Amino acid sequence: MGTSKRPSKKYKPPLKIWDKPRIKRDYELKSKYGFKNKKELWKVEYDLRSIRKRARDLVGLKALNEGLEEEKEFIRKLNSMGLVKEDASVDDVLSLSLENLMDRRLQTIVLKKGMARSIREARQIITHRHIVVAGKSIDSPTYPVKKDEEDQISYSEKSPLLSPTHPIHGKKAE
Repeated sequence: MGTSKRPSKKYKPPLKIWDKPRIKRDYELKSKYGFKNKKELWKVEYDLRSIRKRARDLVGLKALNEGLEEEKEFIRKLNSMGLVKEDASVDDVLSLSLENLMDRRLQTIVLKKGMARSIREARQIITHRHIVVAGKSIDSPTYPVKKDEEDQISYSEKSPLLSPTHPIHGKKAE
């Protein structure tokens, strides 16, 4: 469980460290989603594992004709996070992939909205506090954006990026 001095880890490193296909996949994901290091990827994998574990537990409860309210609450929570649709089932939750979670990160959404020219630039403008989500300045690129917060992402009022003459609004990099 951990103490305040040594909190428990929020990730688990891979068991097989020198697995060539995993290393190749990690490299591709790192370049596509702009991770700082592998630990960020491991944290997302850990979150996905915990979501799937909860879904498997709910399948077990469903077999015993229990936990129907818990399942509805779980689906509602994942729907608010933007991971599944309102009418989703536990099977839809079990079919979630790593990319589904990574597409909900602030860094990825800032890039998709066209507020940055590259994934690395998106990370930089977030850490430099140029991005505001629902009126709050967020400096964590790994911030999971909820579905209702997606439309409330904008530049900070103090940010020079707000000016339409700023070079970031010029030609977009391919």
